[in-house]
Amino acid sequence: MAMTMTQKILAAHAGLQRVRPGELILAQTDRVLGNDITAPVAIREFRRLGTAAVFDRSRITMVMDHFTPNRDIKAAEQCRCCRDFCAEQQITGFYDVGRAGIEHALLPEQGLVTAGDLVIGADSHTCTYGALGAFSTGVGSTDMACAMATGKAWFKVPEAIRIDLRGSLRRWVTGKDVILTLIRMLGVDGARYLSLEFAGEGVQALSVSDRLCIANMAIEAGAKNGMFPVDAQTLEYLRSHGAAEPVIYQADADAEYTKTVTLDLAEVEPTVAFPHLPENGRHFDEFGEIPIDQVVIGSCTNGRLEDLRIAAEIMAGRQCAPNVRVIVIPATQAIWLQAMREGLLEIFAASGAAVSAPTCGPCLGGHTGVLAKGERAVATTNRNFVGRMGHPESEVYLASPAVAAASALTGYIADPREVMA
Repeated sequence: MAMTMTQKILAAHAGLQRVRPGELILAQTDRVLGNDITAPVAIREFRRLGTAAVFDRSRITMVMDHFTPNRDIKAAEQCRCCRDFCAEQQITGFYDVGRAGIEHALLPEQGLVTAGDLVIGADSHTCTYGALGAFSTGVGSTDMACAMATGKAWFKVPEAIRIDLRGSLRRWVTGKDVILTLIRMLGVDGARYLSLEFAGEGVQALSVSDRLCIANMAIEAGAKNGMFPVDAQTLEYLRSHGAAEPVIYQADADAEYTKTVTLDLAEVEPTVAFPHLPENGRHFDEFGEIPIDQVVIGSCTNGRLEDLRIAAEIMAGRQCAPNVRVIVIPATQAIWLQAMREGLLEIFAASGAAVSAPTCGPCLGGHTGVLAKGERAVATTNRNFVGRMGHPESEVYLASPAVAAASALTGYIADPREVMA
């Protein structure tokens, strides 16, 4: 039976020659991930199992990123729980403030994921690593606890949608616009428990940063995971970040898909997802001038160096609108340092923006940019649900770093092509 990339990785990790969609399998994991919100729950469940030690201390990663630097006493206690557990278990992959960052930017950067891996994480955006040819997906904290004890997890083998990419993106259009366009086409449940498998000659036109952004938001279409083929860009990225030797899987030519969606990248427009769902994507010819109160540039979706470079190019030598609070959050400590070396942080500060330490912070309404009643934000984050960034009567508009930077300058949701014309 022909298989997709996802199905081949699952079969290999289950010790099977082949798997079928809908089949339940027990598979070996290469990495188990948790953060300061989800890991404490998993640790409590791990204790209840009565297991003395984790299955492999080198294959468990805990990243303190959501409510850090600690916003309050509860956040501090959550982090201490993780810190103490990792010390007790001698877990090598513990990342705390000062050497950490947002988990889904940090793991690829640190070379902790490679092509062919099977990764689970107690965070829904764990699907990010499909950009590197790995199967990765989010799980609950109880699943994380069992995986820490046994190194294994149960999976239902997913069917797949093939996304056939053609052409290349135009200036000021990014991977964020691609995924918002796809979610607009599919809907927030259009790929429910399916694998989004990207293919076609257009893949080569996307940077690894674009792919990480796209795979990250596969869950916003309901997908189990997003998967990109491994090419020369992928291999160079893995090599340069010290990742383990990749195992490359390719979809069979006759693999079955529930459907194929063809997308010409040259036709993708800058896209803004209106409240309160990521599927509410609109183009600039579909709405008028919408004033905003805040701009957030960062998150596991768009806090990488490439994103900051795009925003800085637009904001250089210009001033943020006086009525807008602009918050820039490099996704990791290494990105923060490189952005400093390149002068990007100086550009942001000179424009009137605030630069934060790496954190998820405002993305989930945690801290560093919570919205008041009636306020609007343009954000490069991945979700705009009711109350996601603060008050339930606030609004979040999802956009690319280019749109966010242009909006920071104008004080309303702005098209970067017009701002830079």
